[in-house]
Amino acid sequence: MNLMSKNREPEMPTINILGPGAVVKGEIQVSGDFRIDGTLNGTIQCKGKIVVGPTGKIDGEIQCQNADFSGEVKATVKVSELLTLKETARFSGDITTGKLAIEPGAKFSGTCSMEQGNLKEIKFPPTSNDSRPQEKS
Repeated sequence: MNLMSKNREPEMPTINILGPGAVVKGEIQVSGDFRIDGTLNGTIQCKGKIVVGPTGKIDGEIQCQNADFSGEVKATVKVSELLTLKETARFSGDITTGKLAIEPGAKFSGTCSMEQGNLKEIKFPPTSNDSRPQEKS
């Protein structure tokens, strides 16, 4: 059985990493999962899970399916399913999520709106230099 359609590569789950000491300023769009142990100043859109490790820092906007925060996050966050603030997490900002779990010891300052089922699937905006075929809705 051929699972590939014409002109399309199969979607493979990927794990992307921003390592300790690395600093990125700008916008990131990822189809797989993303782990941040460095610093991101900007926007990240992820169709999978975002993990912010204990040394990770984000200042900006986050949109993803699931997230685990152990580091420092100052952001506007939209998580369609589950956001977990781990014991070492330091969060400041606004959250919109389906489910929220906060472990004892986590620091949380901001607002949270839980909208189960009302968050839309993450879709990347088309770019002029994007040569990949766009999915039809």
